[in-house]
Amino acid sequence: MATLTEKILARAAGRETVHPGEYLLVEPDLGLANDITAPFAIEEFEKTGAAGPRFPERVYLVADHFTPNKDIQSAEQVRAMREFSNKHAGVRFFEQGETGVEHALLPELGAIRPGMVVIGADSHTCTYGALGAFATGVGSTDMAGFYLTGKAWLRVPSTIRVEYTGTLGPWTTGKDLILALIGEVSVSGATYQALEIAGPPIDALSVEGRLTMANMAIEAGAKNGIFAADARTAEYLAGRTETAWDALAPDPDAAYARNVRIDVSGLEPLVAFPHLPQNVRPAAEAGDRSVDQVVIGSCTNGRIEDLRLAARILRGRRVAKGVRCIVIPATPRTYRQALEEGLFEVFLDAGAVISAPTCGPCLGGHMGILAKGERCVSTTNRNFVGRMGHRESEVYLASPATAAASAVAGRIASPSEVASAREAGA
Repeated sequence: MATLTEKILARAAGRETVHPGEYLLVEPDLGLANDITAPFAIEEFEKTGAAGPRFPERVYLVADHFTPNKDIQSAEQVRAMREFSNKHAGVRFFEQGETGVEHALLPELGAIRPGMVVIGADSHTCTYGALGAFATGVGSTDMAGFYLTGKAWLRVPSTIRVEYTGTLGPWTTGKDLILALIGEVSVSGATYQALEIAGPPIDALSVEGRLTMANMAIEAGAKNGIFAADARTAEYLAGRTETAWDALAPDPDAAYARNVRIDVSGLEPLVAFPHLPQNVRPAAEAGDRSVDQVVIGSCTNGRIEDLRLAARILRGRRVAKGVRCIVIPATPRTYRQALEEGLFEVFLDAGAVISAPTCGPCLGGHMGILAKGERCVSTTNRNFVGRMGHRESEVYLASPATAAASAVAGRIASPSEVASAREAGA
């Protein structure tokens, strides 16, 4: 009678069963931190005087938020990570030519496998649930505790079962599916609960689409989002890891706190309006809202599938005058693949700017800060007040197709408004 999350946590705790609300002491398989959160974790760890992390090979440090270093402070933060990794053999450290947006990089490297327990000092660690792992965000002091002991305390969440039905339209993506869910349950509707996501449209969805969805589970308040591993998962992991893994699945009679059903038939591309991800409307109903900037990238939508989708819209077209269109491949591999496939030529011909992998504009760090009164359509995950710059700027969340269409139209636009019937069926 166990949900997928309960099965993974029970196994990690050496228990037959666990129940929502219980506290467990587990040994996570991997602990991740970035150039914002890692320096604090390192500082607290070093105060203990310990010789080194309990499991150094499980420690992943990814410099992605302010890289390439945007100022002296960010350079110092990355230096702290570099020195820590040099000091402790086994610690995995990624910067410059090796680094990418952390939640795109680790799955790509094969570091995440079904059944793992992953903690990360970043709220979007929930991304890894797309591969059948239990993955959740923790604080920097929790991460320091993991470095010291190799353990972490977790409270077992209750689970919301989300069943998608129907058939996806030509421009409907994983981003639209998760926006529809957040619009349904609200940004607090799944607070400290697991979102277990399934259904025929999910079976047909690529792993990259599932990564997008799991990434935004936290935007509904969820502790984690999770998908049962299947043939698509196995295909994705083939060649990425040689470590054996097994696919867990929820019991048919598992007890859920709530069941949510969403029919995707006729679901149009969606946009989340300021200043919450729950403010969801069809892109076609956005009205005449001009845009100043479009960002295509991030841990939500910066993978090769996302760039290909944006290129389908931008090929043979130009970004509207007065619009800044910034394309950010999420990892070096994605960057190289986009270059080899000719996508960069499409983006450059359209008048877009291409960035090195970085989280940059998503959190208002660099590579696309908004001025007062400016409006941005972004493939990122949050649109809070001041999220990407000035407090009086506006962020609209959308899929890569909708973002690209908006860049061409110069206003918030649905992909079908810009694309031809041929492109819709590509």
